[in-house]
Amino acid sequence: MDYIDPIIIISIFGAACVSFLWLRDTRIFYRTGYEGYKKAMYRGVLYTALAWLGAALCGLRETGTYTMMYIGIGCVLLALYLHSRVKKEDVWKGNESGWTRFSGQAPIRKERK
Repeated sequence: MDYIDPIIIISIFGAACVSFLWLRDTRIFYRTGYEGYKKAMYRGVLYTALAWLGAALCGLRETGTYTMMYIGIGCVLLALYLHSRVKKEDVWKGNESGWTRFSGQAPIRKERK
């Protein structure tokens, strides 16, 4: 069995996190219709692609050189950073459970029903 570097596993986990955040923002946008979440949803497609590209680059490392791995983990971290920089409206009142926030169960606005 071949050795799998832990950085490769971390990059895959990071790319999965970016994908989850994108899908969560998509769900919140469809429930609320806020413009900030629409922007986050559209940009999330690009950030998710960047993160998965970085995860793929981590897996392409050649024997003895780690350049592709460093570039790949840099892409994943850049995608996470850029995703966090998108300005979004506050949809939470403060009394929601952690699971509600985690799953993106924002209250549906009356205009969206």
